[in-house]
Amino acid sequence: MTSRRAPVLACSVVGAAVVALDGTVLTVAQPALQRDLHAGLDQVQWTSTGYLIAVASLLVFAGRLGDRYGHHRVFAVGALGFAAVSTGIALAPGIGAVIALRVLQGVCGALLQPATLGMLRTAFPPERLGTPIAVRTAAIGLAAAAGPLVGGALVSSYGWRSVFLLGVPPTLAIGVLALATGERDTEPQVDREARRQGERHAEREAERRGGHLDPLGALLLAVALGLLVHGLVEAARPGGATAGALACAGAGAAAVALVRHERRAARPLLPPELLRSVPVAAGLAVLLAASAALFGSLFVATYFLQDVQGLDPLDCALRVLPLAVLMVLGAPLCPPFQRRFGPRRTATAGAGLLTLGVLLLSRLDATAGAVSVGTSAALLGAGFVTLLVTATSVVVHRAPEAHAGVAGGLQQTAMNVGPALGTAVATLLLARVPLGGFVPAAGAALPALAVIAALAVPAALALPGGGADRGRTRPGPTSPGPESRSCVRS
Repeated sequence: MTSRRAPVLACSVVGAAVVALDGTVLTVAQPALQRDLHAGLDQVQWTSTGYLIAVASLLVFAGRLGDRYGHHRVFAVGALGFAAVSTGIALAPGIGAVIALRVLQGVCGALLQPATLGMLRTAFPPERLGTPIAVRTAAIGLAAAAGPLVGGALVSSYGWRSVFLLGVPPTLAIGVLALATGERDTEPQVDREARRQGERHAEREAERRGGHLDPLGALLLAVALGLLVHGLVEAARPGGATAGALACAGAGAAAVALVRHERRAARPLLPPELLRSVPVAAGLAVLLAASAALFGSLFVATYFLQDVQGLDPLDCALRVLPLAVLMVLGAPLCPPFQRRFGPRRTATAGAGLLTLGVLLLSRLDATAGAVSVGTSAALLGAGFVTLLVTATSVVVHRAPEAHAGVAGGLQQTAMNVGPALGTAVATLLLARVPLGGFVPAAGAALPALAVIAALAVPAALALPGGGADRGRTRPGPTSPGPESRSCVRS
């Protein structure tokens, strides 16, 4: 790896890991936060829901900002803003301030997350993206695994405010690093001049067509995604089915309006050449199905281990630890598998492992031991990390560099909507079997989630194959002109 690419990889890995760590440590800290601020349960829930809605609704627009103004700049703004808002939350006087600042933190997270992929796409050759994406995925898995342990230790020793200070030093460091390095340091002079010429041409063409950012399209997409995530979260709450259905209906109406607007826009927020790419669409479908199946299954497993088997949170985390271990250890193995077998066969194998893990989990009864739970968790981790690395590589790789930010935003959107969908499905089906729903073998939630996991198989089969596909699809120019429409690239 060249010295020009090392800072990019460091920013991408640390940024993604901090966001993953923030979500897991907050879950541990919420009970203490509720007691200290004398808040209601619904108010505490909004510390997560407000963040999630803000992130999901703005990811694609944030990716477009990165394509327009530079991923390093947008990343730096997101990282430094994330650090500042985290400090504000740690000093917040009441629950209202925490909720408002968490929404603002979600805005900063939306700026940060797509840029972690956009920077990789602009810094690394397309055929070498697999390894940095695998490193980034391993860091996310490690952060997610360490989150409950680190969060529990911090809350026990220093209180809930300390968990928000945890991410301040690393986000400050990577924000300053991104500003110091900038786009200019990630590529040779010849390539940089060619990129600048292409960007100037694209800017002139965009101005002639009416601008880059499509604010109306961004607003409609934000409304659609925000209402969808809110509807799924509401549907997962007791008594929230009606409100959830209304929100989802509103999301559908906004989506219809978005489609009509995008067809007429001179320069739409969602580039048609990106959405028409079969590999990109298939990769997003894989990520949506896989994340829904995994997080829905973990939701059911948590209730089973704690409410049925009576384990405390630490013992529960240890039972499913093989999932995180397989994610960390399996991520570096995915790029060699992709090079040897191609994305299609690699992802299909991952979808099979994930589906098998959910099915084995669905067969557990109240007497299930650590080995049975651990085996299921290991299969979940191995399958999910294979799908995550492979599908993310395809989505980022097959998108033109000019649309790397939008591609990163779509990838992150799938990874935010999927868990909300899986948790909503699990909650609704658990409520349908009140006496036996928490026991996997007696409920309907996990079999339904296994079906969702199996939907990743046909999506994986639509991904690019092996050697023959690599020979047919070569990278195009870094900044395609108005006549360059294809985005199927290797």
